[in-house]
Amino acid sequence: MLGNLLIKNAEIITMNQREEIITGDIRIKDTLIVEIGSGLMPHGDERVIDATNRTVIPGFIQTHIHLCQTLFRGKGDDLELMDWLRKRIWPLEAAHDEESLYYSAMLGIGELISSGTTTIVDMETVHHTDFAFQAIAKSGIRALSGKVMMDQTGGDVPAALQEDTAASLQESVDLLEKWNGYGGGRIQYAFSPRFVISCTERLLTEVRDLSARYKVKVHTHASENLGEIEIVQAMTGMRNIVYLDHLGLANERLILAHCIWLDGEERRILKERGVHVSHCPGSNLKLASGIADTPGMLHDQVSLSLGADGAPCNNNLDMFNEMRLAAIIQKPQHGPTTMDARSVFRMATIGGARAVGMEEQIGSIEVGKKADLALLNLYNFHTFPSYDVDPISRIVYSATRADVETTIINGEIVMDRGQLKTIDKEVVLQEANRSIKRLLVHTNLA
Repeated sequence: MLGNLLIKNAEIITMNQREEIITGDIRIKDTLIVEIGSGLMPHGDERVIDATNRTVIPGFIQTHIHLCQTLFRGKGDDLELMDWLRKRIWPLEAAHDEESLYYSAMLGIGELISSGTTTIVDMETVHHTDFAFQAIAKSGIRALSGKVMMDQTGGDVPAALQEDTAASLQESVDLLEKWNGYGGGRIQYAFSPRFVISCTERLLTEVRDLSARYKVKVHTHASENLGEIEIVQAMTGMRNIVYLDHLGLANERLILAHCIWLDGEERRILKERGVHVSHCPGSNLKLASGIADTPGMLHDQVSLSLGADGAPCNNNLDMFNEMRLAAIIQKPQHGPTTMDARSVFRMATIGGARAVGMEEQIGSIEVGKKADLALLNLYNFHTFPSYDVDPISRIVYSATRADVETTIINGEIVMDRGQLKTIDKEVVLQEANRSIKRLLVHTNLA
């Protein structure tokens, strides 16, 4: 339920243009931050949250998530990308039913909210996507999501995931017209072709046109793995980003996950076309895909944000983990000052807001913006001493998801002092186990 809140006596990491860090109060009315200051007095109908010794941050924005895969956590370990897809993920996705997809989404969202993530860019599987949207709607999380699109037949793709082009496009449009703008804009649709390998040129060009017509994002994978790039070159005669640009898809509406293996021309296209890149260090390391040149992309002013990817290739959806990895994996090669804490924290907040086209609404704590916030308790052994330490450094290098006490999305408290308010944890955990057991039996992967 939306309400009026007053957060008192907090350390506030604003991430406004000056990146101010202040001590004070935040007043929330309905979905918006309406006042920031010190010594604010409560109004009669406001709930007051005493945030003494607490730090308030903009809610994290993860720009590459697969809620449909949360059930598969631990089922795709120690494989490289294409084997991971062919042997585990595609068969399990093909086995999803309505109930299993719903609880997979709920399981992932519970983890995301519990660790301070308030907005996601989510890619579902081929079928039953409406049930993932139902979970998103009930949970209160802010999301851009869409059904995955896979109309390139053949190979090792299960028959249940091989789509007719026209049917894939029509189902995507139907979902868009049902869910885009739901909840006052809290839910948005994003066309989600899986990657070039699994999509025909006709589908990709139609997605280009539909994205422009409906003014929504396109979310896909690109240049994650060297084997993937070889297949794309054999199919198209071009590298991934060049091909997407050739089709007219490379623009400010495009969000590309990974972008590890890029050449100079591809980097130029990303910058000049305003394409957004979602860096997923945990997934990239676990699948041995490689390490993206994020320092180079930042130097080239490519739009960068962060995502955890899916639970079976990470194996968690924790932005604290992604921030720390994004910083430290670059330092052995590029030096200790590379990917400093503030650069990484920007990627996790205002950088994500830019990627989803909502930098005027989320990603920082400012009057007039949506009340998407996380309250952290950094008053603990692993985050002290606090004296004369940059609070952002404490968050990126020392804090953990266990430090998140309260999460607010769109002005609604969705986790209150560690207790989820929109998700029944016990039901979701029990149903998640029941669902994955059913899928494993169905796929003979048990």
